[in-house]
Amino acid sequence: MAKLVAVIASTHHPFYYRASTAQGEDRPPFADEWVRKITAFRETLTRARPDVLVMVGSDHFHQLWLDNMPQFLVGKAPFYDANWYNEEREFGLPRMLLRGQEDLSAYLLREGLDAGFDLAYSNELRIDHSITCPIITLRPEADLPIVPIYTNIFAPPLPQPKRFVQLGRTIRQLIESWPGDQRVAVIGTGHLSLELGGPRQFGEHGPDPEFDRRAVEWIGSGDLAGCLSEVTLDSLHAPGNATHGFMDFMLMMGVAGDGAKADYVDTLDLFHTMEAYFTWYPDGVPAVGEQGTVAA
Repeated sequence: MAKLVAVIASTHHPFYYRASTAQGEDRPPFADEWVRKITAFRETLTRARPDVLVMVGSDHFHQLWLDNMPQFLVGKAPFYDANWYNEEREFGLPRMLLRGQEDLSAYLLREGLDAGFDLAYSNELRIDHSITCPIITLRPEADLPIVPIYTNIFAPPLPQPKRFVQLGRTIRQLIESWPGDQRVAVIGTGHLSLELGGPRQFGEHGPDPEFDRRAVEWIGSGDLAGCLSEVTLDSLHAPGNATHGFMDFMLMMGVAGDGAKADYVDTLDLFHTMEAYFTWYPDGVPAVGEQGTVAA
């Protein structure tokens, strides 16, 4: 059977690419520290030596709109065009072409339906920065096949937080039952407290530092019970108007497992949001291997 070798959750700041490649006067003062943190975070995926990446994100109203909004969607294509014109224009993101893993997509779709999730699918999915940003930060070579999974965190009615957790648990079960010897990493991106277009968007910190502190604690310690006891669709409005993206972090906690403490935790407090990076190794931190990765 396939082996789940890493579970990784992070924020997906669209300005990282531009900040990290800027030179001279255009380079922001926080860029060097940001690059150092991302470089260390990238190593957590490299040392896992994955063959396939299952990528969990959310379409930012690029391809999916109010006339056709699935709650959970699996991409099922041989290739995926990536990034949209406004992302190129506003964030400086490059156009990308990512290879798909059609067999795993089909397996997750079929078995996911049988496990009680009425998953949608797309054979012509163009993906956006919720998936390309972690590719840029964690695997800039973009050389591994992917299975994109989109969740609805933007357009009410939204699934309940517990449903995200349940889907995460199911994704893990299905990966570990997938016939073959592939090494699979699951990477999901979401938000901590986040305000878009509101009065708290460009503060000195994220809109709700206390929520961010609690969120990092929940995720890092694997406290799913505590998180589920406090996080509701209504409560997520208070930390910021786009904080429902935190449910994708909850999905990743479901993949990692109840009570699973993260093997790697790091954060960076930027001017309007807190960046957060987590990695779990289901079989323990990998030792030095053939690929020259460094043991913890």
